[in-house]
Amino acid sequence: MGIDADLYPVGLIIAGQRCLVVGGGRVAARKISSLLGCGAAVTIVAPEAHVAMGLLAGEGVFDRLRGPHPELHLRPYRPGEAAGYRLVVTATGDRVVDALVYRDAEESGVWVNSADDPEHCSFVLPAVTRDGPVTVAVSTGGSSPALASWLRRRIAETIGPGLGPLATLLDDARGQIHARGASTETVDWESLLDGALPELVRQGKWDEARRLLDAAVESARPAAGTSD
Repeated sequence: MGIDADLYPVGLIIAGQRCLVVGGGRVAARKISSLLGCGAAVTIVAPEAHVAMGLLAGEGVFDRLRGPHPELHLRPYRPGEAAGYRLVVTATGDRVVDALVYRDAEESGVWVNSADDPEHCSFVLPAVTRDGPVTVAVSTGGSSPALASWLRRRIAETIGPGLGPLATLLDDARGQIHARGASTETVDWESLLDGALPELVRQGKWDEARRLLDAAVESARPAAGTSD
């Protein structure tokens, strides 16, 4: 069963935040990798964690760290300890442990996700694809993680590479518009993105792409109701 409620999508900034992962297997490894990839300060609690740590090391996760190395405690979860964290994920496969972690987190106002256990979740984790600053997330509310992963792959294949560099160029153009005292709302971004710009970026034709954006910057005007 999935989550019987409409989800409110958010993008959490967890860099430097203390996050707890309860569990040391393959599923826990995926959760730990995602948190570390976003710069979180991760604590792992599990009686055994050789599977998770081996997978993380083998995939080079520790070599790409953007934040501190995870803190590992080889022991069972202690009642009440979820309260000391900003975010909690439990991936034990044990519904009794999931329920305990969930109760502790809920009582302390801490958001918690229980892998493959929607009943003990206060948030769900979408399937994610990234390209630089661009993040595309797909969720089925816990009803079918396989469908979410399939949709994520289809979206990534359809859009193709180049979204990250494209976002960076657009961000630079918006900064130039603000520096001129103009409004980014006066630029027809939709026409730019429906036109040649994305393909120019994909092909690495940076000069041509920048010329299009320079023209957009020059066309920007003060927002309605403001003086020139």
